[in-house]
Amino acid sequence: MIGRNVRAVIRREWRSYFNSPIAYVFLIIFLALAAFFTFFVGLFYEAGQADLRGFFLWHPWLYLVLVPAAAMRLWAEERRSGTIELLLTLPMTPTEALLGKFLAAWLFLALALALTFPVPLSAFYLGRPDPGVIFTGYLGSLLLAGAYLAIGLFTSALTRNQVISFIVAVVIGLFLILCGFPPVTDFVARFAPASVVEGVAAFSFVTHFDGLQRGVLDVQDMLYFVSVMVFMLFVTQWALRSRAGK
Repeated sequence: MIGRNVRAVIRREWRSYFNSPIAYVFLIIFLALAAFFTFFVGLFYEAGQADLRGFFLWHPWLYLVLVPAAAMRLWAEERRSGTIELLLTLPMTPTEALLGKFLAAWLFLALALALTFPVPLSAFYLGRPDPGVIFTGYLGSLLLAGAYLAIGLFTSALTRNQVISFIVAVVIGLFLILCGFPPVTDFVARFAPASVVEGVAAFSFVTHFDGLQRGVLDVQDMLYFVSVMVFMLFVTQWALRSRAGK
């Protein structure tokens, strides 16, 4: 059950998105890039297959840049304008403020993802795709976006400079993508045992997202993304509490 304070923060953040051009610019850019990579780079129609693999394939890379861009202002702007002190002295805990901001931003990302509905409609028009695969792909994409968002919230809480928050979040996200790619695992394999290589690869976003986008609803993959979100929110809460003196 979401508390009253958390709901108040969600409403505040949701209004702030749509009271400025930020939400509309983000939605237009996200939908345009998703369509471009799916239909032009991924050759959706030319592939001759009624599935969304060419659509979900690009989500880790789209989120790598777009989600930190959406998250960088969440705490950095509060710090810059000085409203973070006011927010954290209201009759609510830093945890409630953090959850409210996270849930509002995650709902916004869910809206952006939902607006890609013409892509699955195109797949159903062309053939008979598996609805279960589409569902797990969207579920995995939403969890992936939440993990990127939690990282962006953490970096935003560390600095009042939005550019620095964006760059650090992109670097962390890039590491969590590339650590599962063969060039990285092959390099680690030169001086580490197989168990270490598997451990490095297990940290990769792509490793866990790949199964979900292929229709494999693995609890371990979902728990991985949830664990990333919980851990990053925990360290963000620590940063906020240390600043608020609570």
